[in-house]
Amino acid sequence: MKKLTFLMIALMIANLLNAQKLDFSGTWKLNSALSKLNAEFTMAPSEIIISQKGNDMTVEKHSSFQGEDFTINDKFTLDGKECINKGWQDSEKKSVTTWSEDKNSLKISSKLVMGDGNEMTIIETYKMDKKNMVLETNATSSWGEITEIMVYEKQ
Repeated sequence: MKKLTFLMIALMIANLLNAQKLDFSGTWKLNSALSKLNAEFTMAPSEIIISQKGNDMTVEKHSSFQGEDFTINDKFTLDGKECINKGWQDSEKKSVTTWSEDKNSLKISSKLVMGDGNEMTIIETYKMDKKNMVLETNATSSWGEITEIMVYEKQ
């Protein structure tokens, strides 16, 4: 009986340690009505395409600003190691990913040096709310702070 109890406890611990992380893969479209966007200026991409395989995650964001469409492509590792992607105007964006303890959300913390030499910090938290992906974003720079909650529906 003691061996059976020990085996059951060991299996439960192993299952907790190997808890499945969320997979955000797919094409996601912004639902503005469900989102909480900045009234003056929004950083919300209209579409996000995510590919997540093993330790790698690619994020392709489609946005527009002042009538100009643009795409941001980022590649991250999901192990907490620093990743470097292209920032604005030939700058580098340095990012680190962190899973929440319960593996129900993924935080990407990024820093980049702006053209004026000031630093911008961007914290993005990806999580699921039923079938929708929720992206909470907080960006801080010398220009101020922007916080938004974006809700995306899978296509």
